[in-house]
Amino acid sequence: MSYFDSVPQAPADGILKLSVMSKADTNSKKVDLGVGAYRTDEGKPWVLPVVRKAEQRMAQDPAANHEYLTVGGLPALTNGAQTLIFGGDSAALKEKRVYTIQTISGTGANMVGAVFLKQFKRPDDAAVYISKPTWGNHRSIFQTAGHEVREYRYCDYQTLGLDIDGMLADLRAAPRAQIVVLHACAHNPTGIDPTPAQWAQIADVMQERGHFPFFDCAYQGFATGDVDRDAFAIRLFVDRGFELLVAESFAKNMGLYGERTGCLHAVVADPARVAAVSSQLNRLSRATISTAAAYGAKVAGTVLQDPELYSEWQQNMGEMSGRIMEMRRALRQRLEKLQTPGDWSHVTSQIGMFSFTGLSAAQVQRLREEFHMYLTDDGRISVAGLNSGNVDYVAMAIDAVVRAG
Repeated sequence: MSYFDSVPQAPADGILKLSVMSKADTNSKKVDLGVGAYRTDEGKPWVLPVVRKAEQRMAQDPAANHEYLTVGGLPALTNGAQTLIFGGDSAALKEKRVYTIQTISGTGANMVGAVFLKQFKRPDDAAVYISKPTWGNHRSIFQTAGHEVREYRYCDYQTLGLDIDGMLADLRAAPRAQIVVLHACAHNPTGIDPTPAQWAQIADVMQERGHFPFFDCAYQGFATGDVDRDAFAIRLFVDRGFELLVAESFAKNMGLYGERTGCLHAVVADPARVAAVSSQLNRLSRATISTAAAYGAKVAGTVLQDPELYSEWQQNMGEMSGRIMEMRRALRQRLEKLQTPGDWSHVTSQIGMFSFTGLSAAQVQRLREEFHMYLTDDGRISVAGLNSGNVDYVAMAIDAVVRAG
């Protein structure tokens, strides 16, 4: 008899399982299209040049130390992150209606926000609505925090574009004052983003129904190369007067994957409520991680606060997003040249790191077994895994499985 006899086996995480399978495959033609991290055209991880400069500056600082940060995090990071997300001319910032706490990347921001809302949501039986599909961890995070999780339609599986009518209908049909998780840009896993006009429609329905927005922003600047364009939806909702939460990650746009650097932002209507909200977020953070990690925060804070480094960071993000866009064009061109059955325009109309190909689970399985290509069961590929050396092979393999049906 064990104390742990009642503990069931948890279902395997699809992404982590895929990574293990890929690493175990030694075939020279292997292509890993599952990893959610940027790769160069040589297929290598890339440390941003601006990050190298920030690290060198930190190493040369005689006052550098490894002391604990305060519970709220490093001000250079949290203040810089506020300006990045909301804009330097944000009324919410000027009116001191925003509190930002440093978190363990975007995942930690989602979890802190989820636990906070479980304790203080109104009504207390409000469900959390996530897009269908969404990032695989969203459901787990909000369920673990104790929320009921429901879905709203998002992807049109026929066109592989946005099902805006279905999304709006589901948000209208939901009970009043529900929590709605929205991807700020570069939707994961589809790469399908609403247009500015569609975002305005979404905001209209959210206001009509009194829903609470929870934005997840993991790709600001990485999606289009323009941090302001990628923050459009968040700023629109703030300008509309919404109270909301924003989970922010610096994993993708600064390449600080393993440093786990992120923030959670809370926007309130009344500045007098900031003190209470911040105290509760600090309490939750203290109870889970005590204080946030310092190294990545110092790197990101250095970049965000130095005009010269910030400008170089914009260039680095432009290079990453530019290569992703070029790989999208290359894959589409090759599929169309092969006359692969179907319409492949969605490859270039989607945006960001991921593309929802429309491939079936059976086709994905064949790609793994016969072509040593690793992508998720739902047909999502990481475009960052494509390069000039493998895009022809990838197109040929997709063409083969599509023709086979």
